Amino acid sequence: MTQAAFVNPTILTWSRQRAGLSTEQLAKKLPVKTERLESWEAGKAKPTFLQAQKWANAAHIPFGFLFLPQPPIENLPLPDLRTVGGLVPERPSLNLLDTVKDAIRKQDWYLEYLQEHERTHLDFVGRFTFRSPVSVVVEDMRRTLGVNPTTSRLDYDKYVRALIQAAEDVGILVMRSGIAAGNTHRKLEVSEFRGFAISNTFAPLIFINSSDAPAARLFTLIHELAHIWIGTSGVSNGSASGRDEEQFCNAVAGEFLAPEGLFRGLWNPKIHWEENLPPLAARFHISKLAVGRRALGLGLIPKEQYSAYYLAILKAYQNKEGSGGNYYRTLIAKNSVRLSKAVLSETLSGRLLLRDAGTILGVQPANLRKLAGQLTE
Repeated sequence: MTQAAFVNPTILTWSRQRAGLSTEQLAKKLPVKTERLESWEAGKAKPTFLQAQKWANAAHIPFGFLFLPQPPIENLPLPDLRTVGGLVPERPSLNLLDTVKDAIRKQDWYLEYLQEHERTHLDFVGRFTFRSPVSVVVEDMRRTLGVNPTTSRLDYDKYVRALIQAAEDVGILVMRSGIAAGNTHRKLEVSEFRGFAISNTFAPLIFINSSDAPAARLFTLIHELAHIWIGTSGVSNGSASGRDEEQFCNAVAGEFLAPEGLFRGLWNPKIHWEENLPPLAARFHISKLAVGRRALGLGLIPKEQYSAYYLAILKAYQNKEGSGGNYYRTLIAKNSVRLSKAVLSETLSGRLLLRDAGTILGVQPANLRKLAGQLTE
């Protein structure tokens, strides 16, 4: 007779709800009848060890958690700077928690790597505070990153790529993904967060939620970079009415992308606000959505109108069918170019096991050489 696993029914319910699964959805994954699953949660019956293991895998928790006397207390390991209607959201999702924890693990590995190699203190990290003049911070960011879209004749897409490369070149790990833990079924919700920053004077890290519309990610990129410049960490959702440091980073992003004086001079209040977007987007080498976001920050358009415009663009992006792009380039974006190069360098030199490298980067060890080939192209 198959041995029963004496799991805690309370933990079963907690883990299912934590993973955002209904009893019907989880029953289908195991697979068992919904009635049987409900009897386990009610404590009237026990799953077998194999069923309990499948439960743990489906709920994305360690198997041992099912035997705990009570659910563990889980908090975001970073300051929660998000606001919804002026209030902090009640509880972060499992996808957000796992994404933040994964980024921290990778940053920790990179910090250990730096101890064995050239380790440079990055002076720009925490050089200012959120009480510093916005214009001074913006000027320092521009000088440090060294990207000028006008002199380089960059269009919007090239501008974004140039800024990401510049951030990586000065020592910042830039990670971008729209899914949690490499699982395409675990989509990161834009409504929950746009990005986060982890300040560190040796290996600062920023993460951008790629589920967001491409036109909106540039603002998030500069917003999170601003967090690094003022030496603060946290999860952001792009709210225009958040905490002081969030409003400051929004102001820095806006001024960086479109200086207020020039922007106001070019904005024509006599025409419909949307008619201003194309010419200003071309002038500042940013998207029309970014122009709208800047106009919102300067009080030139109502929040309701901008929100409706943004949601329409986001919906169009989400409804657009695509091939998903190059797998290896997507993987590099997820892990950052700088981290990917460091892991692959250690692997190819024999100082890091293929298995460990695959775990860090989220790829099968057999595919590491193909990944390395993408980095050299």
